[in-house]
Amino acid sequence: MPLSASGQRRFLARTTRLVGLSFLSASFVALLLDVASDLDVLVATLPLYGLMAAGFTMIGRTRSLGWSATVLLAGVATILLLGTDALGGDAGSTATAALLLGSAALPALLVCNLDTPARIIVLAVGAALVLAATLVTTTRTLTVVETLLSVIVGWSALIGVTIWLSVSISRALARIARLGRAHLAERHATETEAQRRQGARLLHDTVLATLTLLAHSGVGVSPDALRAQASEDARLLRQLRLGGTPMPRSSGAYTLEATETSDLGHTLESVKQRFDRMGLTVSWHGAGRLLLPSDVLDAFLLSLAECLENVRRHSGVSDAEVTITQDDTTVRAMVTDNGVGFDLDQVDSARLGLAESVIARIREVGGRTRLFSAPGSGTTVVLEVPKL
Repeated sequence: MPLSASGQRRFLARTTRLVGLSFLSASFVALLLDVASDLDVLVATLPLYGLMAAGFTMIGRTRSLGWSATVLLAGVATILLLGTDALGGDAGSTATAALLLGSAALPALLVCNLDTPARIIVLAVGAALVLAATLVTTTRTLTVVETLLSVIVGWSALIGVTIWLSVSISRALARIARLGRAHLAERHATETEAQRRQGARLLHDTVLATLTLLAHSGVGVSPDALRAQASEDARLLRQLRLGGTPMPRSSGAYTLEATETSDLGHTLESVKQRFDRMGLTVSWHGAGRLLLPSDVLDAFLLSLAECLENVRRHSGVSDAEVTITQDDTTVRAMVTDNGVGFDLDQVDSARLGLAESVIARIREVGGRTRLFSAPGSGTTVVLEVPKL
């Protein structure tokens, strides 16, 4: 999911926690190296280290300004306590611990606190106190210039890291937004293309089929059947004009009512009756009662109806055979005619009846289509769909 503004703040808070705890741990390890010289300093600063660790942990969860102020005050107190050992003798390790606090651990608070004036003011006051405390603590081991340079470079580096992170996150958000818009545009284009293809199939399976009959003077079809078909097409077009969304019916026609999972035996009978009315005698073999999901059933029966329509139009014969078989995963329909056949290499791939109403329709539900034909040897089409 794209990173929101609140997500960006959480990311910066967690970065503060990671950087702060890392350098806080380094400071504590440096203190432990000198534990033998003054155990009292370790005992005195240990609760303050614990408080700072708790503060960084809470900042990573809540980004609380109160916890940021608490960490700053605890850090200044810790640096001053470390100075009591540094003034007393071998101060190398305790000075290093103080310097790590003042120039690395405490500046980590900048990462999540540079977005509002109140936070900037708190950090500015805290930075001044940290600088003063560090100067006092390291006066015996480092020059003023060295301490100033170390603390200023540390705070400046964390300011630079904060700015870089903010700019990088903003750029990433902009890229994510552009990708989201591009994805949305692509999805809309895909949906538009799918609607166009569905519309082409709809017209091919209904209105164009009727117009083809009219162009051939309704040869082979009774006037009553032709009038019934034209009336059904006209009703569908009126529904489309009123904004309806057509849904394919198992009989090969369309309706505006959704189709649920159906009994395939009944729907095959309606396909048979349709083509009996159109003058094509269909002989059915094999399984007659199967259950399929509605989308697979629609694709299977509409493709089967289109294969029979192609037999009626192009084969030169008035009968066909349909054999339906099934196994555990697949339902198959084999449509065979003894008509004129054709050369498979000469089929125009752009023909809607083959490319869209059969092959593409079956492929979209995870099935496949196989076609066998030769001039003078009839045609066989095998449709396979999965039992999802």
